[in-house]
Amino acid sequence: MIKHFICAILICMAIETSAQQIKWVNMNEALELQEQKPQKILVFFYAKWSEDSHKMNETTLINKDVAKFINKNFYAVNFNGEGNEKVNYKDFEYTNPNYDPNRKGRNYQHFFADALKVSTYPTIVFFDEKGEVISPVAGYKSARELEIFLKMIASDDYKKVTTAEAWQDYQDNFKPVFSLN
Repeated sequence: MIKHFICAILICMAIETSAQQIKWVNMNEALELQEQKPQKILVFFYAKWSEDSHKMNETTLINKDVAKFINKNFYAVNFNGEGNEKVNYKDFEYTNPNYDPNRKGRNYQHFFADALKVSTYPTIVFFDEKGEVISPVAGYKSARELEIFLKMIASDDYKKVTTAEAWQDYQDNFKPVFSLN
């Protein structure tokens, strides 16, 4: 009886843990999914050498509140900004022809990251339901720091925040609720 109880607890813990992970897709899949069911896209641009990218992956993006919110409101893309994935966006195929898999440290910038003006890793770029860029958010963000951007984009409040003063007011009135890691 105790063995069954322990097994049930472990299964529940495993289900809860898997439910807290972000459901990543590649950019091409996100764009295809968007055609079937319009939803915003969040692209997490990282670089293998970037300590802040690793830190954000290991803390912020595994936060259960962050993962749950992203899964509910976005198609999530985990994108190596120096990798060699092919991306078909806006009738153009973006590649990284200079990618060197044997290179240590920094590699060549992917043309997709370059086209979106990603110059810092990590950077999150948000896209609307039609695949148009909304805004980038550069640098490491904790769960609490990322929460305001996630909610502002998901709710379309970003359309009303058009001045520095409006952004300051939005921040001043925002009440974070995501748990700390």
